[in-house]
Amino acid sequence: MRLKDKVAIITGAGLGMGREASVVFAQEGAKVIVFDLNADAGKETVRLVEAAGGKALFVQGDVSKEADVQKAIAEGVKAFGALHILYANAGVLWKDRDKSVIETTEENWDLVQAINLKGPFFLTKHGIPELRKAGGGSIILVGSISALAGFTLAQDSYTCAKGALISLCKSLAIQFAPEQIRCNIIHPGFIDTPLQAPYLNDDKRKAISAEIPIRRLGTARDIANAALFLASDESSWMTGAEMVVDGGFLAM
Repeated sequence: MRLKDKVAIITGAGLGMGREASVVFAQEGAKVIVFDLNADAGKETVRLVEAAGGKALFVQGDVSKEADVQKAIAEGVKAFGALHILYANAGVLWKDRDKSVIETTEENWDLVQAINLKGPFFLTKHGIPELRKAGGGSIILVGSISALAGFTLAQDSYTCAKGALISLCKSLAIQFAPEQIRCNIIHPGFIDTPLQAPYLNDDKRKAISAEIPIRRLGTARDIANAALFLASDESSWMTGAEMVVDGGFLAM
């Protein structure tokens, strides 16, 4: 019960890392506001949380729309009475549309920025006042190893958005530390999730795994466990930190 009596909002909680974190947080005692654009996926996450003995509320919305994020926070606080954890998990990695700067359209560039960067902006803008009311809390951003190293297969809008989140993390950490509001960022490596599935056949999985010192792709649970630590009071002296969870890839 590492999150007993805590309330968390998780964006992009319908599938993958967001769904896994919703279940893990609930198993550890948190009430979870499941925020996702996909209603069927979000409701299924709520079902899984409740099957695990937890409590969850689904709110449908687009993380790139300020009014939708504001509504999700308001409905969650109304249902559960407070808010302690902001987990900005929602993001998109579109390898077929987000490429090098010389190939990406302005429309696709802006859409990736809206989801991956404006989404966390809206979540923290409207969530931090609720954390203040609760006497403190934890903000968890999701970056990427793409923000820390260059890759020949470019996704430049994604990379720029994730790099900007590092700066946002440090700024929020310093601004709100005196109020016991912490902000940290997780940098996942190659994670096997539904978002990545279209780009991963068996041969590709084997090839990528061979380049990772631990010799496997990451799982949604690997990232959920890292997020759990940052959400809990066990990390109460951590803020402004970058947590790389990549199987040792960047250590090479």
